[in-house]
Amino acid sequence: MREKVWPRLQKELADKGFRPNSAIYIRIFKEENDLEIWVKSGARYQFFKPYNICYFSGGLGTKTRSGDNKSPEGFYTIEPKQLQPVSHYYLAINVGYPNKLEVLKGYTGDAIMIHGNCASIGCYAMTDSGIEDIYTLVYKAFEGGQKKINVDIFPFRMDSKRMQTYAANPNMPFWKTMKPGYDLFEKTQVPVEAGIKGQNYTF
Repeated sequence: MREKVWPRLQKELADKGFRPNSAIYIRIFKEENDLEIWVKSGARYQFFKPYNICYFSGGLGTKTRSGDNKSPEGFYTIEPKQLQPVSHYYLAINVGYPNKLEVLKGYTGDAIMIHGNCASIGCYAMTDSGIEDIYTLVYKAFEGGQKKINVDIFPFRMDSKRMQTYAANPNMPFWKTMKPGYDLFEKTQVPVEAGIKGQNYTF
């Protein structure tokens, strides 16, 4: 499974100047149906490639309770124990919902995955070929010594134009608390460390 795609991924990484087993960072944008893989190069991370999200449920706005059929938005981390090589959806990676802030807010639900297939309730379905690549890159990054991988999930690319487009959306107060994290990565190309202040993210 992983070894089948690894030679191709190694070549793709090398062609872009990356070393195999490098640390990675994952960014998801719901509106664009994009999952981005970034690879560490020196002190910063550089864009490697996008993967199309085949399906997620619930539209924009984050998950808050079990059974709401929503897919989460926020700042998460994955560790090796969150990899699931045996899944009903081929391969799966638990994103770590609910995170510390979501626990503080009393949000419920669990087992939110990035997985294969093209069907999902609350998760991000990437197709089997897509998750094969993503799972392999995550696995190899851990094999190379990365302890945890940041997975940041945004409703959309949070530039000023889109923030204005969605200004009247009831989720905007929450999205405004996410935007500093989005902006910081755009500026530094280093995954952010999300903390908690009150009941909001701080960076």
